[in-house]
Amino acid sequence: MESNKGCFSNFLHSSKPYIAMISLQFGYAGMNIITKVSLNRGMSHYVLVVYRHAFATCAIAPFALILERKVRPKITFSIFMQIFVLGLLGPVIDQNFYYAGLKYTSPTFSCAMSNILPAMTFVMAVICRMEKVDMKKLRCQAKVVGTIVTVAGAMLMTLYKGPILEMVWSKHIHPRKSYITDTTGTTDKDWLKGSILLILATFAWAAFFVLQAITLKRYSAQLSLTALICFVGTLQSIAVTFVMEHSPSAWKIGWDMNLLAAAYAGIVTSSIAYYVQGLVMQKRGPVFASAFSPLMMIIVAVMGSFILAENIFLGSVLGGILIVAGLYSVLWGKYKEYQEKKLAETITEAIKGINGATGTVTIIEDIEAANDDDVEMQKAEANKQLPLVTISIPAAAITIIPNEPTTSSTMRANDQATKP
Repeated sequence: MESNKGCFSNFLHSSKPYIAMISLQFGYAGMNIITKVSLNRGMSHYVLVVYRHAFATCAIAPFALILERKVRPKITFSIFMQIFVLGLLGPVIDQNFYYAGLKYTSPTFSCAMSNILPAMTFVMAVICRMEKVDMKKLRCQAKVVGTIVTVAGAMLMTLYKGPILEMVWSKHIHPRKSYITDTTGTTDKDWLKGSILLILATFAWAAFFVLQAITLKRYSAQLSLTALICFVGTLQSIAVTFVMEHSPSAWKIGWDMNLLAAAYAGIVTSSIAYYVQGLVMQKRGPVFASAFSPLMMIIVAVMGSFILAENIFLGSVLGGILIVAGLYSVLWGKYKEYQEKKLAETITEAIKGINGATGTVTIIEDIEAANDDDVEMQKAEANKQLPLVTISIPAAAITIIPNEPTTSSTMRANDQATKP
């Protein structure tokens, strides 16, 4: 019974990053639907960004002040500049461009374009030396091929529509006219403009992922960092809005869909999302966090057809299949990389167990047996990279004791002198 509880506990602990990122994609999908409705009803996306991060700051700041009052690091000038740039990349550039692109296109198309996020993040991480690419290793090949397949699936959704697939629920739901996403009157020029804006937004979001991972190494207070990013982003967004929106009526907001869009986006997809993805990136890196973004497109496609009566085309289904396949490939590569990292940490701890004073060398290997040849090959490569440890014992004979059923081996040096 205890072993079953231990296995379940280990499974739950290892599944936390996956559950967290999948839950965030549902939150992002809801934001896309609600925001599209608000933008269709005339709300300025500049004002929406301001209110969104004002709500986010109010939601996360009390937790940061109370829970991290003893562990909050001091803010140096370099850390402040990183927070300032994070505010520009996330709240200002990414979200203003994304909302503008969403207004010119549709939620499903916007999510499809944002699926180039894993590719951009992977390239930036390689440039910043946060990711290493060794095409001789299967895990690196899986990440590269998975990224290419994911982008190909997103492009298929964008360039090929095909016949309309009628859903059962679409025939029985008649939403209000103002809530329906109407893209029939959108010109090709506006569609192209929206595509460019979405690409720029995705580029800024990828840079945000990489810089946030770098900043967390120097400023480890997650809640405080999230609150500071939202607060600085709010101030920067106010300055941008004053320049772009000259009508005071644009700031008016009531108890309507506009308020819901700002509050939902601020609390769920800014404060909570920044904090959760920061925790995940500390353990698994920025590429792992961004690899789940294709799921948002599939969720939005289903929700859009259910709530906004959007049409689902054959190209969307085929593209979604490719995206899921690419996502699985990237995650498999990241999982193998995570296993290799744990292996290296285990070997490092084993080397520290060397006790030269008593003439005893103890090497403990806590490596789970794996059936696939790739893991065994990685173990062999890691063992070859072990540093050479030389123990000088005068006239000592070394006896190797066969190991127990566990994976530990012990070599003991006898102090009795032997003759050749």
